[in-house]
Amino acid sequence: MKVHDLAPAPGSNKRAKRKARGTGGKGGKTAGRGSKGQRARSTVARGFEGGQTPLKQRVPKLSGFNNPFRVEYQAINLHALNDLAAEIGEDIDLDALVKSGLLTKGDFAKILARGEITAKVNVHAHGASAAAVSAIEAAGGSVTLVTLPFMEEGKAGRPAVQGNQFANR
Repeated sequence: MKVHDLAPAPGSNKRAKRKARGTGGKGGKTAGRGSKGQRARSTVARGFEGGQTPLKQRVPKLSGFNNPFRVEYQAINLHALNDLAAEIGEDIDLDALVKSGLLTKGDFAKILARGEITAKVNVHAHGASAAAVSAIEAAGGSVTLVTLPFMEEGKAGRPAVQGNQFANR
């Protein structure tokens, strides 16, 4: 086989449609562009919408969205619990966390496993990581999870945030 023997498969190369070759036949005169107007004349930029802000500029530029049902926890680490246990004893509940300044009143507390814990503590919190629970139990303490106020019996769940679509908690 030589270069001059190569040819495209039959039917794969289609001849271009001959437009605007007089009024006789299909594709003549206006060549499928209609009559008059900006698009009937020279080229128009791709995506041009006649001066109206184009779709590509109207849509938001950032990906993702703000989840209106997000639950935000205040992190409380093990080393902070260890220091608090030395001050107030082994029972640490939400009120004790608020009084010590580790938790803001009305916020949800989550125990995280940063640092070391040696004291035996019985902690009440809204959430805890698995590593934090195992570290507290290894020190002889316990973790009691407090039910979130919007998840109590008879409630539908977290209410959506008030405000516009950009509002965040």
